[in-house]
Amino acid sequence: MSSTDAFHPDLPATPGHPPAHARVHLVRGADLSADTAQTSGMSRREAVSGRTVGSRKLWTGETHVAPDTNSGDHHHGEAETSIYVVSGRPRFVFHDGTGEVVLQTEPGDYVFVPPYVPHREENPDPDDPAVVVISRSTQEGIVVNLPSLTPLTDPEPAP
Repeated sequence: MSSTDAFHPDLPATPGHPPAHARVHLVRGADLSADTAQTSGMSRREAVSGRTVGSRKLWTGETHVAPDTNSGDHHHGEAETSIYVVSGRPRFVFHDGTGEVVLQTEPGDYVFVPPYVPHREENPDPDDPAVVVISRSTQEGIVVNLPSLTPLTDPEPAP
């Protein structure tokens, strides 16, 4: 590779001046923003997104659920969601078509939530908050708050 070739296939070579999306960004924990979509009973804090660092395909942040609290029912639209449990023992609840399913977690566990699946987080611990790190396959934190937890159904086949 010559000194005039770009190190990234989609970026022109500009010696000494890489564009913002061609450099590594540091987002300090103390600088996470609560200026993102919220659901009752929890607090989301945005770290990596299109708005904060120019991400094109990813959203990452933290969610805090206070002791003895449930979030509201919600889904995340087209986004796939990966959740890593940092602290606490939050429960993730969804409806499988016949009833509510509760997934009990502990620190170190991972949870995957497919697109459009209605769910909620619960923290039954009376003393300690639950903290999770969330990554989504969209650059913004899509949140659709719902009045109730209902099962996701397949659309009717076209005639």
